[in-house]
Amino acid sequence: DPRFDLAILKVDAPAEILHPVALGASSSLRVGQRAIVIGNPFGQFSRTLTTGVVSALERTLEGQDGRPISGVIQTDAAINRGNSGGPLLDSSGRVIGINTAIFSPSGTNAGVGFAVPVDTIKRVLPELMALGRYRHPYLGIRYAYAITPGLAASLDLAVESGLLLVQLDGCSPLENAGV
Repeated sequence: DPRFDLAILKVDAPAEILHPVALGASSSLRVGQRAIVIGNPFGQFSRTLTTGVVSALERTLEGQDGRPISGVIQTDAAINRGNSGGPLLDSSGRVIGINTAIFSPSGTNAGVGFAVPVDTIKRVLPELMALGRYRHPYLGIRYAYAITPGLAASLDLAVESGLLLVQLDGCSPLENAGV
């Protein structure tokens, strides 16, 4: 799945030599808790481990297709080119995410790395395995605000609750439906 930077690999090895890692729960993550990255930075330094903390939760990145990827984990553990696809672990060694991107003006670690949360992975993998792809739900809302009684009064709206759509993505399902 290019959007979440996930792939399923078939490993041709006897089951007795495979030792799967435990999966954690990204829903219980807290800013400041330990984060551990395992990867192969620059494709040259296999079995590399770096540590840091969960810097932020529920970040949004722009995906390769220009659509937002919501809910990603931000960490300051060193992630460099080549770490994508490696695990982000908690201090007990449970997978809490899969490393996917960095924000860096220089192209190397600047302390701002991102991982797809394991709860997202648990939701996506069954469909990815069954269909060979994941069907991303998408309406095309770029910006929206929750309507509160105060906002409704200031804009002279006929409703006091709901969602005020401010901007839609071009050629999105909602735009095509005439919203």
